[in-house]
Amino acid sequence: MIHAKNLHKYYDQLQVLKGVDLHIQKGEIVSIVGASGAGKTTLLQILGTLDHPTAKKEASLTINGQAILDMNDKALSKFRNLNLGFIFQFHQLLPEFSALENVCIPAFIANKPVKETEAEAKRLLEYLGLGHRINHKPNELSGGEQQRVAVARALINKPAVIFADEPSGNLDTVSAENLHQLFFKLRDEFGQTFVIVTHNEELANMADRKLIMSDGLIIS
Repeated sequence: MIHAKNLHKYYDQLQVLKGVDLHIQKGEIVSIVGASGAGKTTLLQILGTLDHPTAKKEASLTINGQAILDMNDKALSKFRNLNLGFIFQFHQLLPEFSALENVCIPAFIANKPVKETEAEAKRLLEYLGLGHRINHKPNELSGGEQQRVAVARALINKPAVIFADEPSGNLDTVSAENLHQLFFKLRDEFGQTFVIVTHNEELANMADRKLIMSDGLIIS
């Protein structure tokens, strides 16, 4: 599913990634842990095509059979929209739109039919226990509900991989546990692949594999 080799990243003179190699299989849930500054989020952003490695010619990144580093910006944006989903610590929902509208946005960007998209968004929200909240705006939802809307938005285009950066970091204990269980339910029912950066030890230890980063490298 994901093959990465020799990923380096510099910010001016600061080297954040120092030649990371990584292989993630389809349907696998992988957690990435490590101290602040270890390079976790930078790695996630590169794997998620939100950033580029330094010295691209010396690196390689393949996702779902596609050579990512060879794509131009337009092709990469289309690939990202159709194949990758993202969940962040702060849900990044648009406050002026309802839960349903927020979930539909990635599909509308992909020019998918409105009726088909809205029907799929409703199905996802109902699946996530939010069928009665589809017309509520983010400020009318609890933190856990907002994050589940963000999960539905990440799923709307049926992505090959979901990348999550501290997805439960802004939730209370019960909501965090519910979100963690949801990830495994999605994997078991839909074969979803997850790559999760987290400081939550419980979530990290639940994963199929826990990768530990230190000083820009995966050390175990």
